[in-house]
Amino acid sequence: MSGGRSVRAGRRTLEIHRPDKVLFPPPDDGDGPEYTKADLVAYYRAVAPYLLPQLRDRPLMLERYPDGVGGPRFMQKNVSAHAPDWVARVEVAKEGGTVCHPLCQDTATLVYLADQASLTLHRWLSRTGHLDRPDRLVFDLDPSGEDDFPLVRETAHHLGELLDALGLPSAPMTTGSRGLHVVVPLNGRHGFDEVRAFAGDVADTLAAAHPDRLTTAARKKDRGDRLYLDIQRNAYAQTAVAPWSVRARPGAPVAAPLSWDQLDDPGLHARRWTLADAADQARTDPWRGLLRRGRALGPARRRLDALR
Repeated sequence: MSGGRSVRAGRRTLEIHRPDKVLFPPPDDGDGPEYTKADLVAYYRAVAPYLLPQLRDRPLMLERYPDGVGGPRFMQKNVSAHAPDWVARVEVAKEGGTVCHPLCQDTATLVYLADQASLTLHRWLSRTGHLDRPDRLVFDLDPSGEDDFPLVRETAHHLGELLDALGLPSAPMTTGSRGLHVVVPLNGRHGFDEVRAFAGDVADTLAAAHPDRLTTAARKKDRGDRLYLDIQRNAYAQTAVAPWSVRARPGAPVAAPLSWDQLDDPGLHARRWTLADAADQARTDPWRGLLRRGRALGPARRRLDALR
């Protein structure tokens, strides 16, 4: 195993430590590739033009696996003490103290985080300067079982149609796990409490229309085999998996944005794209223009009240 390798990232040259370290071993049946740290770095460099706009100015929580996905997991909020001084950071107040979160502002930081075996990046839904006012709203469509993706697909369409009726643009994303996220860009003028309350009312409206298939029950024992419309990410200091993040599951699936048309692909599932081919999906830029379409919730709230 080689000791290191230099990688150019923007204006910086970084040393990748143990680039041949296997982070994702091949499947138990041997029918599939293994992925190394060098593969992770190469992937994040490839998707940087599409990932960085989703990360800039957002506090991050890092999901790290220094020994690969079979080893211990570390959920890290504070910037490492040994992080280079050029890695941007933001100090956020918390009960009893502060947290100094990393920010990912450039490709060099993205490569550095990959070298730290940060497989998955979880981002805040708000940005520095306005941490109490999110500019993203996320619905997490969480099925009760691994094989319930047809219900996920159907629910995403129902949700997209409801949001469209409320005058809100939205876009789907595979989670790389079991379900989908539906993301709504906001104009950043509403506090978390207002955004979360609105998301809850939208979810309640959809669940009331499909009570046998959908639920907003937070307790698993109350859900049965219904799909859970989860809006819990829409709260201060909560995070959601960032678009184009690799997930720590067999095969290295990726949380991949897609277009509404792609949702009808019969081959689609929550782990459709992996570290091997997600960069090709990124280059199609399926969320093109979405970032510039953030909306206020006032008109949508009035439309929703009229529907209920």
